[in-house]
Amino acid sequence: MNASPMRLLCLALLPLMVLASRARAEPARYELDPNHITVAFMVDHLGYAKVLGMFRAARGSYSFDESTGTLGNVRIEVDTQSVFSNYARRDQHLKSADFLNASEFPRMVFTAATARRTGDRSFEIPGQLELLGRPQPLTLTATWNKSGPSPIDKVYTMGVSARGSFKRSSFGMNYGVSNEWVGDEVPLIIEFEAQRK
Repeated sequence: MNASPMRLLCLALLPLMVLASRARAEPARYELDPNHITVAFMVDHLGYAKVLGMFRAARGSYSFDESTGTLGNVRIEVDTQSVFSNYARRDQHLKSADFLNASEFPRMVFTAATARRTGDRSFEIPGQLELLGRPQPLTLTATWNKSGPSPIDKVYTMGVSARGSFKRSSFGMNYGVSNEWVGDEVPLIIEFEAQRK
């Protein structure tokens, strides 16, 4: 009994269709460009003004499917020794056990398994921040700014702006909280470019 040409064609194309479907469903992996990432923070000082600081070294990765907006496997690692607030004496204090205790806890890490799309290019990322060895919930709101081949090196690049905030005291960082010398609430500012791998 001979199979029809159409049936043979369908059978021949089936593996290709399955592979194409899998390729579309597989999110791309992105790595944060360490030369184009800013992790900054603001903390109230004695009620006079807010101190703006940043971490000079960070890395991370995530997966993202542009066609579906599926974001996941987020991991951002920050080197606590790299803290910088434009005042050397304050930076040394920030690295001490009063604050980041950077010698014992050299990494601050944010992780998230999934995210919720809240708009065409906006996301809510419920995750976990580990600081001073303590994990606490932290939700970031993120905006997907732009994607495409970089005009500089032609590498496919994605740009993201993210914001969040946490209380220092939730991690046991209580210095200056009770007397209100140093604010407890810490807004986070994260800006980065990530390269598709």
